[in-house]
Amino acid sequence: MVQASDPYVKTVLSLTGNPEQGNAIFQINCAGCHGWQADGRVGPSLQAVSKRKSRYKLIHQVISGETPPMPKFQPSTQEMADLLSFLETL
Repeated sequence: MVQASDPYVKTVLSLTGNPEQGNAIFQINCAGCHGWQADGRVGPSLQAVSKRKSRYKLIHQVISGETPPMPKFQPSTQEMADLLSFLETL
């Protein structure tokens, strides 16, 4: 599990994310499985996901690769902050 003391997580949470940039990252990396509007396809719907999962759990989900078939992603800290900002708009 991703810990709050992890330097990557601490950096991500200290940054201000850009939801428009996060949407672009989502469209390139996630929409193929989660749908263009994050309403689910192969992967589950991500609508209101930030109400169901904490920021820590969302980061872990993206970077861990522990829930196949979702691949392990390694976004930069700013990209992850942007993606979190976008997910919080859903």
